[in-house]
Amino acid sequence: MDLLTISVIAVGLAMDAFAVSVVSGFSIKNLKTANAFKIAMFFGMFQFFMPLVGWKLSINFTDFTHTVSHWVAFLILSFIGCKMLYEVLKEEEHRVERNLLDTKVLFVLAIAASIDALAVGVSFAVLEVAVLVPVIIIGLTTFCICFAAVFLGNKFGSRVPSDKIEIAGGIMFVMIGLKILLKHM
Repeated sequence: MDLLTISVIAVGLAMDAFAVSVVSGFSIKNLKTANAFKIAMFFGMFQFFMPLVGWKLSINFTDFTHTVSHWVAFLILSFIGCKMLYEVLKEEEHRVERNLLDTKVLFVLAIAASIDALAVGVSFAVLEVAVLVPVIIIGLTTFCICFAAVFLGNKFGSRVPSDKIEIAGGIMFVMIGLKILLKHM
């Protein structure tokens, strides 16, 4: 597989993580470079490892991966988005602040945004592609795109009231999940 093809695949895979990173940037007040690095690292690492996992599982689970992956991503992202909307709509004294920098939250978001990478790993195995160079390019591309996306989201998010950002973020998470689901239907 040539470098251009791998690069296009890497950018395509990074788009879900880009969208989630922008939403995360919207929601983080007083953004520090370390925050953007942490978010980008989670997404980059998952985009690196998921194709390896898919490649390893390879042909044995191809049908299962293609059948279920989009539903898993949709459910996870929709759950997070609906939870964000619910928190905004709750009465002020009952609200719980959610930390998008929390390791558990980032873990779940990174899994949801990298499900497609699992399927790409399976396709690498089927096409007998040497997997190491592509997964490094995919991981680094995702890291760089997400790092910039957090700052982009934060720049625009600082101009909007926080409850409006939470509503927009919740809707965006649901829409990203829906886009993934519809893309595979």
